[in-house]
Amino acid sequence: MSDGNVAADQLRLFIERIERLEEEKKGMQDDIKDVYLEAKSQGYDPKTMRTIVRLRKMEKNARDEAEALLDTYKAALGLG
Repeated sequence: MSDGNVAADQLRLFIERIERLEEEKKGMQDDIKDVYLEAKSQGYDPKTMRTIVRLRKMEKNARDEAEALLDTYKAALGLG
């Protein structure tokens, strides 16, 4: 087997793995969308929930810094 065939086979395997993972990712994204729709049907606000999920992913000090900066901007614009 020549190096070209080995490289092509390896590349094909990588591409197939990526395609499988992309398909799994799409399935998970659909599941997440369904959860947000279910929560919305129960009276929850999906936009606010997305914000909470994003904040929970952040490190505490990064979250505190972002919230302080938001408070500063709100105060500067008379929203605080």
